[in-house]
Amino acid sequence: MEPQLLLEIGTAARMLEQAEVTTAFLRAISHPARLVILCRLAEGPANVGDLEAFTGLPQAEVSKHLARLRADGLVAAERLGRARTYALTDMRASRIMRTLYCEFCAPESDQLV
Repeated sequence: MEPQLLLEIGTAARMLEQAEVTTAFLRAISHPARLVILCRLAEGPANVGDLEAFTGLPQAEVSKHLARLRADGLVAAERLGRARTYALTDMRASRIMRTLYCEFCAPESDQLV
């Protein structure tokens, strides 16, 4: 028998608001290229050239996805001379990327059961 979930009055409205935030977040990471870029940035900051080499995507496409991730508040750019370095700014994204890596990318011996 499954335990019943008893919710306070107003909880459903709060959950719906959070569901909207969660849906926007999931839309931001739902593209394969953005997901790979976020995985790389979860390891540490990188510039566009690093991300191009890592993803195998052309510079214009990497830049387009970075612009989307910046607009969604998941990454930020810091200018160092002529280059921009990108880093994750959302700790939830960092935690989720680590979890997704463990579940889908890590060698089978390292995956959580």
